[in-house]
Amino acid sequence: MASNNLIKWDLDLIKRYDLSGPRYTSYPTALQFDPDQSAQDLVATGMKTTDSNAPLSLYFHIPFCAHVCYYCACNKVITRNRKKAQPYLDTVYKEMAQVSEWYSNDRIVNQLHWGGGTPTFISDDQMSELMSHTRKHFNLRDDDKGDYSIEIDPREANPDTIKVLRDIGFNRISLGVQDVHEEVQKAVNRVQPTEQTQSVLDTARSHGFKSINMDLIYGLPHQTEDSFKETLDTVIDMDPDRLSIFNYAHMPDRFRSQKHIDAATLPSPETKLAILENTINRLLDAGYAYIGMDHFAKPDDELALAQQNGQLHRNFQGYTTHADCDLVAMGVSSISQIGRVYYQNEHDIAGYSKAVEANNFAVKRGVVMNDDDIVRSEVIKQLICHFSLDTTMIEKRFAINFADYFAAEQTELASFAQDGLIQVNNGVITVTPAGRLLIRRICMAFDAYIPKQQKTNGFSRII
Repeated sequence: MASNNLIKWDLDLIKRYDLSGPRYTSYPTALQFDPDQSAQDLVATGMKTTDSNAPLSLYFHIPFCAHVCYYCACNKVITRNRKKAQPYLDTVYKEMAQVSEWYSNDRIVNQLHWGGGTPTFISDDQMSELMSHTRKHFNLRDDDKGDYSIEIDPREANPDTIKVLRDIGFNRISLGVQDVHEEVQKAVNRVQPTEQTQSVLDTARSHGFKSINMDLIYGLPHQTEDSFKETLDTVIDMDPDRLSIFNYAHMPDRFRSQKHIDAATLPSPETKLAILENTINRLLDAGYAYIGMDHFAKPDDELALAQQNGQLHRNFQGYTTHADCDLVAMGVSSISQIGRVYYQNEHDIAGYSKAVEANNFAVKRGVVMNDDDIVRSEVIKQLICHFSLDTTMIEKRFAINFADYFAAEQTELASFAQDGLIQVNNGVITVTPAGRLLIRRICMAFDAYIPKQQKTNGFSRII
């Protein structure tokens, strides 16, 4: 694989190609999920097309947050009433009992993730209970060799909670930081002193967590090039194993909480680009490898090693090392990938709870991948994970002639090559250092569902 630290900042290319497009955590993307698809048919096809002996990845969505962060676009429930958690968990247990009958088959669970919301909103006892129910229905590892991770708000995690998480099997954590400056934090309603974050970090390390990720967001109110450099310096000193640097997309018409953000205080598009360029350079200088899009990792981290070995994968949690796992997701709005099927649960708690009570499951919409989807999904995965595509490998795997199969895409690929986004040599498409930041745009050329005039409403901007 090509070196993953070669990034060339070409502002002209970025401005020309920076439109809206999918993040390709799935292909087909969620826009193709059909609410008219029969839930029973989706499940039946999933059971029929899954490898019942392959390992599993489990995801649980805990939607509750005690406080609203104004920038947030996640599916969440803002409440300070902790009593709301138990009825929701009881519903999750009913759903879990059903889906384990469909998919468990004693398959080893190599990956597990709790996302939100704020998973640590629930009590220590409830977290232990949730993991106990999971172990009852699925074959969790007990050798600490799984990739068991949880998203943590440092404001909602005391030392006792960190110990409980380690004791019940978690070995990776992801900390939401976003920005270290109080002015920015106040503007987005997330005041979080650096000392608080450092305390959680130190406690996690003392309990032997294997990997720590931190999330940052650029494009928030009052951020400048200099202020975000200070945030980066502070975070680099904390020495996380991975970093996710997300672009804030201001869409107050879609996400009500964003109406609290004064658009006049947001950095200009030019400043955002400068912040991103500085961020990439700073992290590369600090020794992090550029994994792709908004992800960075230390060179000895499993993500970086998987990319080097050609084994990196991408799913709804982002980049991952578990390409061989079906993803079984539980809880409100969660998305599963089973065999040839993607499906999503009901989006609000009332609908989710009602569906589980009636059916023991809550599938709302989904899509069954056809043969063309399978081919294009693999092409997009190779490009977005490895910045390279061996067309000969695709030809052998799917018994096609690449140039003939993708005849309609050749003009666009030639344009990419002419503009310096890709190089094509001996059947290998290689994304150039200048093209890596625009990998989503390159992948869009192989997306059969996006009109070629590139009307991409509903997606965030690439950069």
